[in-house]
Amino acid sequence: MPLPAHRLTLAAPAALRGPIAGLSTRAVELADRRRIAVLTIKGVIGGAVRAPDVTHQLDKLRESCTTKAVLLDIDSPGGSATESEALYLATKRLAADKPVVAWIRGTGASGSYFMACGATRILAFPSAIVGSIGVISARPILAETLRRIGASLLVTKTGQFKDLGAPWKEPTEEDRAKEQSLVDAVFERFTAAVRDARDLRGRALDAVTTGEVWLATQAKDLGLVDAIAEEEGALEEAQRLAGLPHHRTVRIGRRRTVLQRLGVPGAGMGPPGVRWITEIEGWLRIPSVRM
Repeated sequence: MPLPAHRLTLAAPAALRGPIAGLSTRAVELADRRRIAVLTIKGVIGGAVRAPDVTHQLDKLRESCTTKAVLLDIDSPGGSATESEALYLATKRLAADKPVVAWIRGTGASGSYFMACGATRILAFPSAIVGSIGVISARPILAETLRRIGASLLVTKTGQFKDLGAPWKEPTEEDRAKEQSLVDAVFERFTAAVRDARDLRGRALDAVTTGEVWLATQAKDLGLVDAIAEEEGALEEAQRLAGLPHHRTVRIGRRRTVLQRLGVPGAGMGPPGVRWITEIEGWLRIPSVRM
């Protein structure tokens, strides 16, 4: 007589149950496609870091079903005010949908710190440089040089400030006041982002918006950084925020060349041009610590 259907079962020998269970667990882990995306922000914003490209990458990560958290690996002295704010807003949009950890590996200053303010959490390597919360506008004045070589310039314009910032003229008091008002307006947008992201008010905000830079440990005491961490710790924080059982990663962006991996200045930026000048000027504005 055939056995009842519910009794027709096969069991592995006891000696094999452990290995089979282990293989099953491993198979489940391998089948888990959830990842933490790591996006590197290295270089001057407007130089090596192209804001339109990074913004596009951030928006794609926001749409990705397999990306459950994002780690921004930052080593940048800042750069263009407009492009920095664009990166901040794109980061903030992404953080509204999934955890974003901004980890400052080397330098997180000025515009790159502005970008980090859009993240869920800000972490930093112990000896990283953090801060430079401020805005600067600098340009050469060549009026005296033109006079010395006997050159003159005819300017026909439609408004008092149409040639504001032109290198061929000495700035008037009205010009200086206008330029200062523009710098102050950008500075207010930057400080508003810091205030909201770090919950700093009054004297606490004034203390960090002086344009200074600090080591990460000092920045943490000032409230600019949530915690000090190495890369593994930053990944674990992203894992915790996303509620993942692992922190498998996927690196986003173009494959880095050998010269980029070696840290050669200008590597991957193409032929020398305006972006090279921007890159050099950006790094020269931030103090570097060497041993």
